[in-house]
Amino acid sequence: MTTLKATLQQDLTEAIRARDELRSSTLRLTLSAITKEEVSGKTARELSDDEVQKVIAKEAKKRREAAEAFAQGGRAEQAEREKAEGVLLDAYLPQQLSDDELRQIVAEAVAEARAGGAEGPRAMGAVMKIVNPKVAGRAEGGRVAATVKQLLAD
Repeated sequence: MTTLKATLQQDLTEAIRARDELRSSTLRLTLSAITKEEVSGKTARELSDDEVQKVIAKEAKKRREAAEAFAQGGRAEQAEREKAEGVLLDAYLPQQLSDDELRQIVAEAVAEARAGGAEGPRAMGAVMKIVNPKVAGRAEGGRVAATVKQLLAD
């Protein structure tokens, strides 16, 4: 078992013992999403820590989107719960890049792509290929793409 998955299961056990309903239900759902990912496909396999992290990031993103939808629908109580679950899951993810750090990484990638001959808006694919491995798990794809577009337009 990977160390991140083991940590999640340990934290679930502690949350159940402490009768922390929010934490235990969130961790249960996340662990079931991890298990679902492990058994999907032709053969069952054990996920690496990076893959587990991706599942947790996906679950956290679902919570943020659901919180937004509930808030727009006028269900503030449910929106708060979804936000709290998202924050709880964020604790298991690597520290997110600040806007300045992301901008710096993208600026270097744009310079590198331009040196390779990529110009204008068509260079987005080349820049994204350079940026994605550097920011994997530390910045959402939409945020990265928006920054790339902005810097390519400059």
